[in-house]
Amino acid sequence: MKNILAEIVRNKQLEVARRKEEFPETGFGESPYYARTCYSLKQRLLNTKRVSIIAEFKRQSPSQGVFNPASDVAAITAGYEQAGVAAVSVLTDSVFFGGSLQDLSTARRVLGCPILRKDFIVDEYQVLESKFAGADVILLIASVLTPDQVACLAEVAHRIGLEVILEIHNEEELQANREAPVDIIGVNNRNLHTFEVSIETSIRLSGLIPDHVARISESGLENPVEVIGLSRLGYHGFLMGQRFMRQPDPVTACTTFMKQVEQLMQ
Repeated sequence: MKNILAEIVRNKQLEVARRKEEFPETGFGESPYYARTCYSLKQRLLNTKRVSIIAEFKRQSPSQGVFNPASDVAAITAGYEQAGVAAVSVLTDSVFFGGSLQDLSTARRVLGCPILRKDFIVDEYQVLESKFAGADVILLIASVLTPDQVACLAEVAHRIGLEVILEIHNEEELQANREAPVDIIGVNNRNLHTFEVSIETSIRLSGLIPDHVARISESGLENPVEVIGLSRLGYHGFLMGQRFMRQPDPVTACTTFMKQVEQLMQ
């Protein structure tokens, strides 16, 4: 498990090289989604007084194994939106997380809210591919990219109308990317090298994030009290997937969680 991130990145580079040969980026413009105006997740996060949940659809993870391998992406993501989430995240890595770009496109057909493409983006091709598949937002992971790569990929995303979440795990990654042209900073409470989780990461970094970006906390959020506590530290949203997807009915789990948060906020 300790070297899983390096393994994921190596596999992703090979995967992207293969996809470039199979489907050149010149074909992306044929998608009905490529010309659409994207929904803004940043504005949704900043323009609400509610606690914003970004509910994630994923079938499995390297650290926890399989959750719901046969889950219906359309039914679950539509249920998330009906529950009142700010956005839906769709994990599209196939080898390690059991997802696909088809999952994202299926979600796009049924959703009227922002969709985050959650994957390990290492190449400009994947940014263009994200718009092709129907995403509104992409995730860039600071621990697998240099600051120059972050800036370059973010500029490509903005050029085609996508927003960008930059995921960080520690102060060093935050400081190295303070000037990055991104819309949202996501603090991941999961160490991607060891997969250990601690919300102390979000607590520790809360006062260091620049004011011009929205901020979200990701991973390891298990109860409404944690979410409310982090919202009081300035977090605008919370990316949650495993908490819901490992339940027999992810939509009910999400709906119940959000109601509990609302009740505690009163």
